Amino acid sequence: MITNNKVFIAIQYIFLFCLVIMAVIPFWLLISSSFTTEKEILESGYSLFPKIVTFDAYRYLFSVSGGVLRAYMMSIIIAGSGVFTCLVLTILFAYPLSKQELPGKNFFAFFLFFTMLFNGGLVPTYMVYTQLFHIKDTLFGMIIPGLLMSPFNVIMVRTYITSNVANEIVDAAKIDGAGDYRALLSVVIPLCKPIIGTIALMSFIGYWNNWTNGIYYIQNRTDMYGIQNYLKTVLDSVNVLQSQISGQVGIDVKDLPSMGIRMALAVIGVLPVLIMYPFFQKSFIKGITIGSVKG
Repeated sequence: MITNNKVFIAIQYIFLFCLVIMAVIPFWLLISSSFTTEKEILESGYSLFPKIVTFDAYRYLFSVSGGVLRAYMMSIIIAGSGVFTCLVLTILFAYPLSKQELPGKNFFAFFLFFTMLFNGGLVPTYMVYTQLFHIKDTLFGMIIPGLLMSPFNVIMVRTYITSNVANEIVDAAKIDGAGDYRALLSVVIPLCKPIIGTIALMSFIGYWNNWTNGIYYIQNRTDMYGIQNYLKTVLDSVNVLQSQISGQVGIDVKDLPSMGIRMALAVIGVLPVLIMYPFFQKSFIKGITIGSVKG
């Protein structure tokens, strides 16, 4: 029996190791290709270890095209303010819904669930945001539409509070003189760190990878572009430049690191998420498991 368990555990480790290799190789190939010369990619294809290491793609992005650092800073501002506001609104909505004595609880719960099934559509939403709230070409246009608060996140936080924060603890805090807001800040939120970390990570990824808000709501203020929208404009300019070079006699397309630039763009875009995820991994796994299964 013990031998069978060891064999089964060994098979599990081998299977997990294969999954890790399958997940790591594409990222390694992506990073390696960003340091490969255009000539080598066109002649030999992609490889895990480039024969000649070059920084031409990154040099082009950070010098010739310019603006990468500014776009990074804008994405940090957008994601930071968006995640903070998202957490505040989500917690303030979820905490009252976790209380049985909340007046009109069923109405608010139905109102929340209804928005998960139906929406006004793209055109009415655009008209409301631009003509009623006037967020076009403003920072709010990058933060509010579609990302500010998710009903799914509210349900997860409400379920987590209901399952893991006993009412007796909150009542004890109120007996000691704490009000509702003090009990929320001093008792509930510290006990909800896993689900808060989960929501923060999911919201950050959503803001960091979002580029539709920049297309829809930012037209004249391109200086407000986040990293995703900026990298898209750089990629479009590279494609145009490559098409112009290909039509000129005596100029080799291999001299322009277009494929390397594409890979470097992907590396720059995904790097912050890869850096942040290990710090939130434990909270993410625990929070999403308890917050979505129990209750």
